[in-house]
Amino acid sequence: MEAIAATDPETKVVADWLAENIGGQVVSIERQPRWRPQWIADVDRGGEIVPLMIRGERYDTDMTWPLRHEGDFQKLMVELGVKAPKVWGWIDKPLAFVMDRVPGSSWTIELPDAERETIVDEYVQELAKLHTLDIKPFVEAGIDRAKAGENPATIGFNRMNDMYRRQKHHYDPQMEFFLDWLSRHLIDSNGREAAIVWDSGQFMHNNGHFSAIIDVELGHIGDPMMDLAGWRMRDSIMNFGDFNKIYDRYGELVGTPVDIDAIEWHHIYFTLSNQLAFSHARVDPPVESDFATNMQWCNETNLYATEALGEYLGVELPTIELPPDEMTLADPAIDHLVKTLSTLRVDSEYARYRIRGAFREARHIQRWNQIGRQLVADDLADVHQLVGQRPEDFRDAERLLEDFVHTQNEGGRNDEKLVQIFHRRNLRAQAMNGPIGSAMARHIPIQSFRN
Repeated sequence: MEAIAATDPETKVVADWLAENIGGQVVSIERQPRWRPQWIADVDRGGEIVPLMIRGERYDTDMTWPLRHEGDFQKLMVELGVKAPKVWGWIDKPLAFVMDRVPGSSWTIELPDAERETIVDEYVQELAKLHTLDIKPFVEAGIDRAKAGENPATIGFNRMNDMYRRQKHHYDPQMEFFLDWLSRHLIDSNGREAAIVWDSGQFMHNNGHFSAIIDVELGHIGDPMMDLAGWRMRDSIMNFGDFNKIYDRYGELVGTPVDIDAIEWHHIYFTLSNQLAFSHARVDPPVESDFATNMQWCNETNLYATEALGEYLGVELPTIELPPDEMTLADPAIDHLVKTLSTLRVDSEYARYRIRGAFREARHIQRWNQIGRQLVADDLADVHQLVGQRPEDFRDAERLLEDFVHTQNEGGRNDEKLVQIFHRRNLRAQAMNGPIGSAMARHIPIQSFRN
């Protein structure tokens, strides 16, 4: 096979590193069409093809832990016998680490029930193996854990909140409310401390069996109940099965029943993770940012947050009625933009990905042009009714609502009202993701804790 020429400067750097450090010829390399820099490559080492993935640092948000922390955590998992992609090494610029590319699929929703149950059970066995490892090698490698006097159940809470605060230059009243509520209802790990992945439910399977845990960006030493909570959101698009049965199976494997109260607290917090990471990038998105994906992720998981807390508190959540579409002078231009973006055809997979993102943004603008003015007016009316002052505009509404959260909710005396107003706001935001019935505007509920 012949070596190939890279098509852009970053890809060339990656290809050169692979040729020098893996050995042999880079016979294929392509940047993946996704929201962070990532490449897939094949290296020919004397007739042996080595399939690789190169994982880079995000463009549009700080990471809760540095990329090197992720790579070190994954490397240790493999060395200690947990199934995860082998880490080959580091590229300094663009900052990235190189790992094996695992064959198979990460999707489970399309699988026959029996096959999916086998794969999920094998994944749960691997989580139990990870959680029962001695944490000493992770500590010695510098993997983050609770400091002296810090509760292991809240280390992720503390670190992700720090990341959010570092980047916050805008009002975000729902996040402020939820962080206050969670701080008022802190849980304890009761001595639990283990190596965990946190953003759980991400794994590969092949030929009917689990093969590897992937994407350990949030891996650290914390409460293992976090891993049992994290994948509840992903279940909405994956269909992992009945979590009550999954939790019972996990309890059998580790010899201790799960702490369902801790799992529910961790679940409520993890529904905030997208907004905590990307709220600033929604207000002021970098050009490299996948704005449409961030918007859809945040709007969907913000709904999960109010649904989860509403269920916990026993609050009856409101519904909304969508207004009729408004006709405006901008309709022809926006409609033409949507049609143009939907018909563009290019050879590059990465360029197609960027065009698809622009198309989704255009459909969001189109939907806002149809119903957005009335939905914003409804938001302002809600804030006026709650705080007793009419906001001047949507920014002023954010300010007034965040101030209300900080000054008028001592001891949670307005928790119920706030859950309801945030839920209505979330429903309206979701409705403006895209057209009715589109994947961007669809909402798939999460399994209930009360069933």
